Amino acid sequence: MSETHDASLTRDQIAARIAADIPEGAFVNLGIGQPTLVADHLDLERGVVLHTENGMLGMGRAATGDEIDPDLINAGKIPVVETPGASYFHHADSFAMMRGGHLDVCVLGAFQVSVAGDLANWHTGAPDAIPAVGGAMDLAIGAKQVFVMMTLFDKQGGSKLVPELTYPATGLGCVSRVYTDHGTFEVGADGPRVVDLHGLTADELAERTGLAFA
Repeated sequence: MSETHDASLTRDQIAARIAADIPEGAFVNLGIGQPTLVADHLDLERGVVLHTENGMLGMGRAATGDEIDPDLINAGKIPVVETPGASYFHHADSFAMMRGGHLDVCVLGAFQVSVAGDLANWHTGAPDAIPAVGGAMDLAIGAKQVFVMMTLFDKQGGSKLVPELTYPATGLGCVSRVYTDHGTFEVGADGPRVVDLHGLTADELAERTGLAFA
């Protein structure tokens, strides 16, 4: 584990942390919500190619000002720029890429992630909640690596990194890394391991999450 840093990370800092871990030449999908910020921090000269489930390969960062083209959006309907060589295709072809194992990494948001790498990100199970799975199940199972970007604690202060999911599952054993405002964690069959911490000590982390970390 790397040393603890004094302050928790902002969303942009988490996004930059994830961008730094994406391998050179990877084909990557960024989920709706916080993960879209990762595009703003990627060095596309490293050969990273961004895929969107609505039918684009070669997406760039968020568009601003005169760059905005209403027909050029990501899956979250945010205007984006295109990179040289960008291509467009039918929604069904985009899902075939996702389901066919052609994506190296996807970055998704989450309501919960279990220490075994199980993901819950489409429904809280609340009676009045609107289920909105979108392509999350396809991405969670189809991508070679799944990174999660989320806050470590929910609005009530409960840990979103949990022993077992209590919300409906999106995918089982699919998440390899969890990036949060308070640290980065590896999850999977061997249980949770701390990569780095921000704004919490190891003892505070264990107390607030109730988890045993390697």
